[in-house]
Amino acid sequence: MIKFLNLIRWQNLLLIILVQVLIKYALFDAFNVSTQLDTLHFSLLVIATVCIAASGNIINDIYDVETDEINKPEKLIIGKSISEKAALTLFIVLSVIGVGIGFYLSNSIQKDGFAAIFVVISALLYIYASYIKQIALVGNIVISALVAMSIIIVGIFDLLPVITDQNRGTQVLFFEILLDYAFFAFLINLLREIVKDIIDIDGDYNSGMKTLPIILGRIRTTKVVFVLSLLPLFAVIYYLITYLYKQPIAVGYFIVFIIGPLLYFSVKCFSAETKKELYHLSMVLKLVMLFGVLSLLLYPLLLNNA
Repeated sequence: MIKFLNLIRWQNLLLIILVQVLIKYALFDAFNVSTQLDTLHFSLLVIATVCIAASGNIINDIYDVETDEINKPEKLIIGKSISEKAALTLFIVLSVIGVGIGFYLSNSIQKDGFAAIFVVISALLYIYASYIKQIALVGNIVISALVAMSIIIVGIFDLLPVITDQNRGTQVLFFEILLDYAFFAFLINLLREIVKDIIDIDGDYNSGMKTLPIILGRIRTTKVVFVLSLLPLFAVIYYLITYLYKQPIAVGYFIVFIIGPLLYFSVKCFSAETKKELYHLSMVLKLVMLFGVLSLLLYPLLLNNA
């Protein structure tokens, strides 16, 4: 059971569940925004998202066996604890469940075309693992966009179907908030994917992949990461100054838990060389992502203080 949970990356799946639940109940419900999904159908959306994400993690591990034997043999699951055939079966089952629930949800809200979202995401996860991942930066961008999509999809299914002329302004405003969070998630995940590529450079090279560190080298790639790390840093500062400067609690939270760690990451990554340092930086980004998600809990508090 533990091996299965590690295979599907249960920590990452919990983060997806957390962000979707907080969007629904700490953001939409707190402000009485018009929404489409009741508790049951929202739960189905979360399950569909998690199933497809889990299937993506499995197929990625299946195609990464060769590189993982070099990069992290102690964490190798496919071929040791779980056979490749069993893993492939799990991938298919989870994909079918996720896409199937997606079709049901789309029909239940009378938006049949929305079902294509689940099909496209599932297909992209397979193509990413089998081919796109090997292309420098393209693979990083694709998987980061799919991470961002786990946020946007809540707005697509819960906000868009109930837009009217009367509530259009409110619905668009809250959808834009989701886009801001999705953009932040995209940037943080992009940084983390590149850092992971630097860590995995030896196994990726032996597998014939063309990741950014293989093309540019470790040192140059860490400098690229440094430059890219300034984007979310400046974006959060801009967001804080523009929208939250009158809310001292929000300002304090973002400075301590988002801006501070991002600044620390930028400084450290400029001179990072060893795998230990890079693993540490990857963990910092994971914490930044978590605190970014938890910032959704601030919105009900800001409403009460308004």
